[in-house]
Amino acid sequence: MKVLVTGGLGFIGSNFIRQALKTRPSWSVVNLDLRTYAGNPASVADLPKSRHRWVKGDIRDRKAVDRAMKGCEKVVHFAAETHVDRSILDASAFLTTNIVGTQVLLDAALRHGVRRFLHVSTDEVYGSVPRGYSKEGDSLEPNSPYAASKAASDLLVRSYFVTHKAPVLTTRASNNYGPYQYPEKALPLMITNFMEDKPFPMYGDGRQVRDWLHVVDHARAILAVLEKGTLGEVYNIGGSYTCRNRELLERVLKLMGKDARLVKRVADRKGHDRRYALDCGKLLGLGFRHAYDFDAGLRETIAWYRANERWWRPLKNDGGYRSYYKTQYKRR
Repeated sequence: MKVLVTGGLGFIGSNFIRQALKTRPSWSVVNLDLRTYAGNPASVADLPKSRHRWVKGDIRDRKAVDRAMKGCEKVVHFAAETHVDRSILDASAFLTTNIVGTQVLLDAALRHGVRRFLHVSTDEVYGSVPRGYSKEGDSLEPNSPYAASKAASDLLVRSYFVTHKAPVLTTRASNNYGPYQYPEKALPLMITNFMEDKPFPMYGDGRQVRDWLHVVDHARAILAVLEKGTLGEVYNIGGSYTCRNRELLERVLKLMGKDARLVKRVADRKGHDRRYALDCGKLLGLGFRHAYDFDAGLRETIAWYRANERWWRPLKNDGGYRSYYKTQYKRR
């Protein structure tokens, strides 16, 4: 069976492809990815060419999408602009990629008779949750331009199910961690900065609460929803461990043997959500169970970045990356 994966050079997409090829021997994957700054061909360089093909293309380009989707029975749509800080500086790419790109893919899926189309979203669409847990039917209250663009794409997917009977599914996941994550994200930035004895910027008081999901568990959950989920439904994918940001920092410092003076407190992010929490009852009802313990997964993730400097160091040495973070520090 041929499956189209969009954004397969990215962190979650590349890990999903690895898990799919490992556990679904009859699958072959077409990986449609534009290779933006966060996409890295090195993340999939060792995958078998007989079962994986990277096609460089933009999900907003109808012709490129049609070529990539031809003959595919299923689509797993990861491709998106995802970094909140960047969306605060300039939201334009988030709107065109995350909303228009999703619309182009949905139209193509109808033309090509795709059997299942899974749209990957985020818990950030629910907004901050002071208490309790977000359920799939809760109202969407996004608080950043990134989250708003994902909420809009979620609603677009829903509309195609109602209007066109498109065979769609949506997943909303909590914070991911693991190998191959671009080092602008919190945990890999923390790990790699500490490896270089450089400070890590902690937003505000560091008491924001996040739920941590190992990327392989995320990939396993997506496979479960893709194969067992009810069309038209949304499924939350929460993690196995919840903590405040400052507690995560303390844990990483201890595991890496670093001094707390490497933590630099900075002004809080605009519109920063205080707490995310997902009710995953629907997912568990499909028989899914987490495989990764957070402590073991965190140690494994730190070890991966220590062993794979050749993967992440060129990304941090990129001029655009350095320029972006210089701008960020000036704004705080």
